[in-house]
Amino acid sequence: MAGHSKWANIKHRKGAQDKKRGKIFMKLAKDLYVAAKEGGGDPETNPALRQAIDKAKANNVPNENIDRAINKATGNLDGANYEEAMYEGYGPNGVAVMVEVLTDNRNRTASEVRHAFSKNGGNLGENGCVSFMFDRKGYIAISSEENDVDEEELMLEVIEAGADEMETEEGAFGIYTTPEAFQDVRSSLEEQGYSLEEAEVTFFPQTYAHLEGDDKEKMEKLVDMLEDLEDVQEVYHNHK
Repeated sequence: MAGHSKWANIKHRKGAQDKKRGKIFMKLAKDLYVAAKEGGGDPETNPALRQAIDKAKANNVPNENIDRAINKATGNLDGANYEEAMYEGYGPNGVAVMVEVLTDNRNRTASEVRHAFSKNGGNLGENGCVSFMFDRKGYIAISSEENDVDEEELMLEVIEAGADEMETEEGAFGIYTTPEAFQDVRSSLEEQGYSLEEAEVTFFPQTYAHLEGDDKEKMEKLVDMLEDLEDVQEVYHNHK
């Protein structure tokens, strides 16, 4: 993970999300729906739902929106049936891209994702064509500016909780876990009174590609176009 600050990316992304609040609410509601559909409507026994609720609240989603999404999933309200899917492809100059979606119409979503790739110098590939280039890990960010943190003490606490690694990033401590250990580490830190700025299981590229000029511009437009799609939840890539 050396040389990569996910915290910096998070701050940039949150700034962009403020401009697209309605779409963000929709995406987070879908996330809540799937978590509740698969694991039930009780966050105490459904860690994925608890994570989705925390993420929704961190983005200021109203409680009634959260309750509505959960009630739809558990059969208390009528609603569309969503399913998760991951599309893989290549951006300009072969940059690896994965697109996580939540959709009630896979044909529509596949068409929209394919169009975004083709319009910006990339192409949609087969399942598995780039996923081997990413590692799935848990990530937790603790702001060093908003928490009174002793670095050595925190390091011992996260190791004891089951984390794999901790890095000092600009303005934050970045903690990395296996997907399986993520919830235990998160709960341990919350119980000890730490305020978590970000907590998610996500994908990290094993290596990075550098683009310049037109290729860099096309890659940025590709990511923007994908993130603007209503069904797209996350876009992962190895462009540094």
